[in-house]
Amino acid sequence: MSPTSDTAHGGRRLVIVESPAKAKTIKGYLGPGYVVEASVGHIRDLPNGAAEVPEKYTGEVRRLGVDVEHDFQPIYVVNADKKAQVKKLKDLLKDSDELFLATDEDREGEAIAWHLQEVLKPKIPVKRMVFHEITKDAIREAVANPRQLNKKLVDAQETRRILDRLYGYEVSPVLWKKVMPRLSAGRVQSVATRLVVERERERIAFRSAEYWDLTGTFSTGRAGDPSDPSTLVARIQTVDGKRVAQGRDFDSLGQLKSANLLHLDEVDARALVAALESTRFAVRSVESKPYRRSPYAPFRTTTLQQEASRKLGFGAKATMQVAQKLYENGYITYMRTDSTTLSDTAIAAARAQVTQLYGGHYLPDQPRAYAGKVKNAQEAHEAIRPSGDRFRTPAETGLSGDQFRLYELIWKRTVASQMKDATGNSVTVKIGGTAADGRTVEFSASGKTITFHGFLKAYVEGADDPNAELDDRERRLPQVAEGDPLSAQEIKADGHATKAPARYTEASLVKELEEREIGRPSTYASIIGTILDRGYVFKKGTALVPSFLSFAVVNLLEKHFGRLVDYDFTARMEDDLDRIARGEAKSVPWLKRFYFGEGTHKGGAADAGNGDGDHLGGLKELVTDLGAIDAREVSSFPVGKDIVLRVGRYGPYIERGEKDTEQHQRSDIPEDLAPDELSVELAEELLAKPSGERPLGNDPETGRPVVAKDGRYGPYVTEILPEGTPKTGKNAVKPRTASLFKSMSLDTVTLDDALLLMSLPRVVGTDAEGVEITAQNGRYGPYLKKGTDSRSLTSEDQIFSVTLEEALAIYAQPKQRGRAAAKPPLKELGEDPVSGKPVVVKDGRFGPYVTDGETNATLRSGDSVEEITAERGFELLAEKRAKGPAKKTAKKATAKKTAAKKAPAKKAAAKKTAAKKTTTATKKTAAKKTTASKTAAATKTATEEQPPF
Repeated sequence: MSPTSDTAHGGRRLVIVESPAKAKTIKGYLGPGYVVEASVGHIRDLPNGAAEVPEKYTGEVRRLGVDVEHDFQPIYVVNADKKAQVKKLKDLLKDSDELFLATDEDREGEAIAWHLQEVLKPKIPVKRMVFHEITKDAIREAVANPRQLNKKLVDAQETRRILDRLYGYEVSPVLWKKVMPRLSAGRVQSVATRLVVERERERIAFRSAEYWDLTGTFSTGRAGDPSDPSTLVARIQTVDGKRVAQGRDFDSLGQLKSANLLHLDEVDARALVAALESTRFAVRSVESKPYRRSPYAPFRTTTLQQEASRKLGFGAKATMQVAQKLYENGYITYMRTDSTTLSDTAIAAARAQVTQLYGGHYLPDQPRAYAGKVKNAQEAHEAIRPSGDRFRTPAETGLSGDQFRLYELIWKRTVASQMKDATGNSVTVKIGGTAADGRTVEFSASGKTITFHGFLKAYVEGADDPNAELDDRERRLPQVAEGDPLSAQEIKADGHATKAPARYTEASLVKELEEREIGRPSTYASIIGTILDRGYVFKKGTALVPSFLSFAVVNLLEKHFGRLVDYDFTARMEDDLDRIARGEAKSVPWLKRFYFGEGTHKGGAADAGNGDGDHLGGLKELVTDLGAIDAREVSSFPVGKDIVLRVGRYGPYIERGEKDTEQHQRSDIPEDLAPDELSVELAEELLAKPSGERPLGNDPETGRPVVAKDGRYGPYVTEILPEGTPKTGKNAVKPRTASLFKSMSLDTVTLDDALLLMSLPRVVGTDAEGVEITAQNGRYGPYLKKGTDSRSLTSEDQIFSVTLEEALAIYAQPKQRGRAAAKPPLKELGEDPVSGKPVVVKDGRFGPYVTDGETNATLRSGDSVEEITAERGFELLAEKRAKGPAKKTAKKATAKKTAAKKAPAKKAAAKKTAAKKTTTATKKTAAKKTTASKTAAATKTATEEQPPF
């Protein structure tokens, strides 16, 4: 029976989902008799600060939002921005005969459904409606087969929520006291940051090794064709039976791992080339093996994030935002899943498209099944696939832009997963000869031919290493046999240097977290977003670079909270939380052990944080005893030659010598400097530059010292006020300060320059009405000002040279309206793969940005105009598109409201009727805007947090 006809006899049903977009789609499938409304994510949560905690709670409960003394009872409050939505849901519930809680079928979704039930307190039948795709058949099936709320999933989510609250609210204040204000710690974010920092430490400790080898181009002497080339390129393997060292044979300090290897330097390599000039070569062996490659499993959350990063240039966050839209609009199945399983319906749909698009000879006899490789897979979802019992091809969807590209990726991967293996042959040819000096050498070449492409016709997986060869690449070798003579067309010596371990990208960090079983796939995107937003990590291209701040934070956590950032400890916590979800462990005893410990530990906090034994140590004791933490020590790192890097409360800097001594030197560090780039040589260079306060002399009129400084917004000059000068209050005196002109330099600016700059604004004269005209320097350059009328000057020098006549002539011209002529682009990046339009870097009012003419995206702190790559530019644009248009603020409405409050009583009374009408209209408009803007809020994020301020 259809939902519509069934409802005709059953009254009205209220269906609650998370997001307005999902509600709109589902409503179209259910028809009349059903009211579908969104909760817009969680309707209640732990309080965000003591002000939200009910008055009856005091002490630690007000600070934490959790009553740790009474079985860790959470204090839930309805979010301030959800109160109106809760009222709306209650009003709808009054007129309903049945309630369907249709939130996502995972821990977070189950918790949202439970909170809805707890807050709404329905007196009508309540059913839990679950589905993994938003299609007509799936929705109707879900209505017909509801289930009960899964309290185990709710308990698991609540335990995670409480755990993350305790971790964040207890550890973050330690960072504030010992490192810098407004920092945060989190169960997974801190471990993710440590991974990035450890990789940078490896890069800092790395010492490159130089090695040489030989590459030869050998000819068969016959005419070739595409199937049988006439030449092959081979690399030297052995000399007198001793293997020639390659990059993999050196350790991180640049030393050979084994003494049984031949390390060629440039002299040796070039001498060997000379000795091989007249050598006759022959094929020593030909080894052929069958090649077979099976399809990749369908996407789960992490593999989708990784592949979208490699192929589309999407960050993890952008991938999930686009996938959320595809799911809510019925194009794909649920995108937060650990599973690689496909339903029978999906397998049938994929096999049908294989036959239709590629032919029956690409279809295996039996459907392919993929076993889950993820330990403690969270919920029994399907893999991420196109929705429905017949897959729409990308062209049939009508999608465009990022949604089209991500759907196409998912569609291709799903169809390919049900295709035959790719088969072929791999061949290794070894070529030998004797050099003029008697040494025997052996070269080796490998090839691959694909005789049947199978699934590779539909899909080829990307690689994290840009130099890696993809699965569908062929390398054909000549058809030769053992003993065949070959002539050397060219033998050349090639120099190489070992490279430091590559930095993590978003894709490789997601892969690393999953392999270490840390965190949950559904939270990785928001975890990476958090460490980027907090300034722990910044991007250079696609690489994740740790900031110096993150070094200080990780250093403190490793030394004093060792187990909290231990990889195995974090993975074991994940196991425990999964045990709670399965009902194999209880939440409260576990939280007690985590927070209070076992109660038998007698050592200090450092021992509790780093000792052996039970992995649940006692967080409360750790954060209480902070005496052993030396704030200066955890934030100091030796660079070399007595130079020390320090992370101060206002950022990183380097110094040498004792403070307040003549030998003391100090210099700030550029914000975008990667830690592995801070060498002793660079540090010496920075210290040699003028820094701190460079005395210029005394102002002859006031006698006050004048200094030049390099500040946050660039170099400037200022005067030093006498001691005791009030700096606050109504009698406060501010020192004269002025930014240097662009033509000036910090190390050459003079006292005369400084006094001239601090004399601004300069009075040019007055106009015919007696209005004063001044010349001054502003944020956007030099300009003239007459009352409220400002006019731009063409150069900074004009500030001091412009005459009254010239100023009056400028004001006599009509004021230019609109924008000035567009500046030429700073850099061209190529054609955007989404819009197909050229992408350029431009200099804007708020700094450089990338644009394709439709979408603009500001460069991040880790990006520079000089180093930004095309891929990074495309990624920034993709993230900006995924966020949607910027929300407009209601400044005008606020201004009107303020003005209305100040209006005289008579006018207020006269306008009372009109105000009512205006308010009603405004409310309707605001409601529409609010609903639209809340869609993004429905996307679930990680709950790791820090206390509010």
